[in-house]
Amino acid sequence: MSLVLAPAAGFAAQQFSLELNPAQTKIEYKLGAVLHTVEGTFALKRGRISFDPESGKAAGELVVDAASGQSGNDSRDRNMHKNVLESERYPEITFRPDRVEGKVAPQGHSQVQLHGTFTIHGADHEITVPVEVESGDGRYTATAHFQIPYVKWGMKNPSTFVLRVGDKVDLTVQSVANVMINYAFYRGAAGPTM
Repeated sequence: MSLVLAPAAGFAAQQFSLELNPAQTKIEYKLGAVLHTVEGTFALKRGRISFDPESGKAAGELVVDAASGQSGNDSRDRNMHKNVLESERYPEITFRPDRVEGKVAPQGHSQVQLHGTFTIHGADHEITVPVEVESGDGRYTATAHFQIPYVKWGMKNPSTFVLRVGDKVDLTVQSVANVMINYAFYRGAAGPTM
């Protein structure tokens, strides 16, 4: 998820780049059902975002392995992959940010809005994702909670005569980001690249 950091006093920031570590990223989903809530996870394949803190313009891509989705129930997961996600045909779920609104303080809690294109089941969808950031001691943890209206977006509702499920799925993404900061100059002079 994206972080906009306030540059240190006297510095003019050129670009921030964030590298998301798949091993330190959790992607969890919840799907409401009549009798219980279905919960599961997905795995991040890779993620990198760059953005300009002055203009808010962003670029990059977060890529999720669609086939990694699992809920702990083999038959339910087979149905999800074969009939809902069609993960063999559409193996990746991606989010490509194009702008970020808000700034992240060097210490403590902050909130930003990350706008971009969410691609799932072969179709692009415009979305704005609220992101909460906890920062301190050079460590930035970003958490995003948002909803995917998968039926509205053209995927099949897996409800059966016995089990009825909702037409939206709640996603929570939590990741630790390694931040690389490039400074264009320091008070008008060529400055360091961090």
